[in-house]
Amino acid sequence: MYFRKLATFVAAAALSCFSFSTAFADFAVGDRGMEVIEIQKQLAVLHYNVGEIDGVFGPATEKAVKDFQTAKGLKVDGVVNDATYRNLLNKELPPDRYGNHMMTRNILKTAFSMLGVPYSFGGMSPGGFDCSGFVCYVYGKAGISLPRMADSQYYSLTHIPRANLQSGDLVFFETYCPGPSHVGIYIGDGKFIHASSSKGITVSEVFTGYWGARYLGAGRAYN
Repeated sequence: MYFRKLATFVAAAALSCFSFSTAFADFAVGDRGMEVIEIQKQLAVLHYNVGEIDGVFGPATEKAVKDFQTAKGLKVDGVVNDATYRNLLNKELPPDRYGNHMMTRNILKTAFSMLGVPYSFGGMSPGGFDCSGFVCYVYGKAGISLPRMADSQYYSLTHIPRANLQSGDLVFFETYCPGPSHVGIYIGDGKFIHASSSKGITVSEVFTGYWGARYLGAGRAYN
């Protein structure tokens, strides 16, 4: 009986490891790089709207993948797994791929799912967010606890030079008062997702325009 239970445990553990590594090899929201560009280009060739071909697997690419999966009778989840990759690019999914950190994927997927949610001063739920409330909610869904206010978040994190920014890092701005008063989540390609007082949850440029003039710095909450 003992050996039977041990064998069952080992088999389950092996299956779990296989599932994790397989899922990590898939392409999903939060991934970036030349392989994502290849996916975006092929979707565009097939007349699926991916928005900008920029190597960032964002909501537009996810929707295009879902439309492709629907047309091909595949599982519709917006994830480029083995079957979707094979049907799209007529080759096998790379077995050894170093994609984004799984934590980053979870953070960006939650953040993008909130696009369009209205701004609400003091808000911390999908009914309405302010800037730091949005960050707290998204990070909390990934199991990371952050201070409630933007200034406290800024001073509690390891600061990151602009040249080392990665998707999932927090970016901070000086707006109505000295010091950090606005925060959002960096998504790559010089853009961040945040709770705008005029637009709700939206994507904006970090280093140009209104926010570029007010950029203060960035911080990282996980490795």
